[in-house]
Amino acid sequence: MIKAGIIGATGYAGNEIVRLLMSHGNASVEWMVSKSFEGQDFSTIYRNFFEVLNMECLGNDLDPLLDRVDVVFTATPQGYLSSILNKEMLDKAKFIDLSADYRIKDIETYEKWYRIEHKSPDLIKEAVYGLSEVNREKIRGTKLLANPGCFTTCSILTAYPLMKEHLIEPDTLIINALSGVSGAGRGAKTANLFCEVNENAKAYGVTNHRHTPEIEEQLGYAYGKEIMVNFTPHLIPMNRGILVTETANLTEGVSEDMIRAAYEKYFGEEFFIRLLREDENPETRFVEGSNFVDIGFRIDKRTNRIVMMGALDNLIKGAAGQAVQNMNIMFGFEENEGLTAIPMVP
Repeated sequence: MIKAGIIGATGYAGNEIVRLLMSHGNASVEWMVSKSFEGQDFSTIYRNFFEVLNMECLGNDLDPLLDRVDVVFTATPQGYLSSILNKEMLDKAKFIDLSADYRIKDIETYEKWYRIEHKSPDLIKEAVYGLSEVNREKIRGTKLLANPGCFTTCSILTAYPLMKEHLIEPDTLIINALSGVSGAGRGAKTANLFCEVNENAKAYGVTNHRHTPEIEEQLGYAYGKEIMVNFTPHLIPMNRGILVTETANLTEGVSEDMIRAAYEKYFGEEFFIRLLREDENPETRFVEGSNFVDIGFRIDKRTNRIVMMGALDNLIKGAAGQAVQNMNIMFGFEENEGLTAIPMVP
């Protein structure tokens, strides 16, 4: 049994980590830290845990806490972990970070897009990008895991096999993504109020969303060269879910059979990636509450372009679920342990 600590436990992603670990056969929650709710019982903040979990949120005096755990999940804002983490802390426990602090290898790119100074650049080279199905072997041996976010996980996985096999022209890739409101976090923001979101849909971060370089970097690794994409996120009035629609030019001579074979080659044996049947399109309601990613595609023969589609739950596979999946890989557990919940419908 491994013991886990959670920093930022009272955010939406942190709350989901707590919930998932409580159904895990080989892990337990040892402590949780919350700057905003220090001293409060967790079940008074999330009443779904009433008479299920009796645990007080602690302050962020981490030195004594690290001696009590094997792994620490940090569901914290950008810049937090990079400002406190050092090699001595990594000698005590493994870290799974849900922020972007260690996802992007180029420091200048990180600082440009996130507009903050990176405080521990020496640790970036030690971090492994935690896209579970792509970097599984590297994940096994790391002490510092950079857990991908929801937009990036869905965007990268949906196009990855075709990039890897050079079946699409990389610089023609356009990604449109829809997100539920929980993706913006639990903090009080005017733009996320009910009256601002309900009966509305909007694009945001147009041409400058900070997940763009992360998507470009990872798909560039897949293709074998630096690439540029158009990424446009949209906010829609639902609690949770990500749906991406990606279009690109097909490489000359590529057939539908070649496309399907590529998806089968890379994802056919993956437990959490479901390749949909012909003429089926992903829908967020069929992945809600689960760690699954549904992927489908259509070829537009008229334009010689492909439409790739993916859907996931932004708080599970797009955050907490993938974090627990990566923990399972890092500690040698079955990869789906604690993560076998069937999607909730309706």
